Amino acid sequence: MTTASDHDAETALRKTLRWLRAAPLGALAQLACRFGYAARGFVYVSIGVIAVLAAVERVPQAEGSLGAVEAWADWPLGLVLLGAAGIGLYGFAGWRLLQSVFDAERQGTSPKALAARAGQAVSGVVYGTLGFSVFSAMDLLDDLADPEEGASEQEAAAQALAIPGGEWLIIGVGVFILAAGLANLAKAIRGGLAERLVCDAAVRRVAEPMGRLGYGARGAAFAVMGVMLVQAGLHANAAEAAGLAEALQALERAPWGDGLLIGVALGLLAFGAFALMEARYREIPAGEVIDD
Repeated sequence: MTTASDHDAETALRKTLRWLRAAPLGALAQLACRFGYAARGFVYVSIGVIAVLAAVERVPQAEGSLGAVEAWADWPLGLVLLGAAGIGLYGFAGWRLLQSVFDAERQGTSPKALAARAGQAVSGVVYGTLGFSVFSAMDLLDDLADPEEGASEQEAAAQALAIPGGEWLIIGVGVFILAAGLANLAKAIRGGLAERLVCDAAVRRVAEPMGRLGYGARGAAFAVMGVMLVQAGLHANAAEAAGLAEALQALERAPWGDGLLIGVALGLLAFGAFALMEARYREIPAGEVIDD
């Protein structure tokens, strides 16, 4: 007996197949972008879960993006999950490329739009690098089983300090990340995050506060990370350089740190959940760029 849900699934499948036949490259590009949002969402959900567990002392410490993803290797089919995450992160990097270089969302060339597109370009590089790191980790998990805390950020800072004016480079990166954090906080305050979601009003009512909570927590974590990098540059001390993991650990060391870390961690969980909603409902005009 065919149920209504079976009929809806069959109808959706037929529409998808027609879409693939009509514009295969555009359809595949949009699917890759949606897969990218899903990968981003799972990464942040993992970061949030590990941070909550760290706050209640069930795991040693909070982790950043790569550390959270590497934790999947201990799960059943962990390497499959890692591979899917790496592909998805490449997909998200590709979407950022379409947004920034090809102006897929028609943001324009005003100073504000160019600043947003520049931020999207940097985001694309970050997620593309993370995708590459995930695939590298699949080959090096044995070597990375007990990594030195903050090693990658501190190594990069040490290399920067070895060149003339390197401390200013670190300060510049810190200021950029701090600005990104403040921009995320501004998004949380301003709202309107669900405007690009093609969904009914009930879904939008859930998505909007979830997105605002998520962007607020992400902004707070990025602001801490940016301040720590600025301090590392001012003190010319690579040991003070920080990534997301170190920023979360710094929150835990603050007064009332466990509660503060749990609050930010729950916000990062909300950010991940919002990204998963974007994977399903967000308007993604990638096909318009590819097909044109």
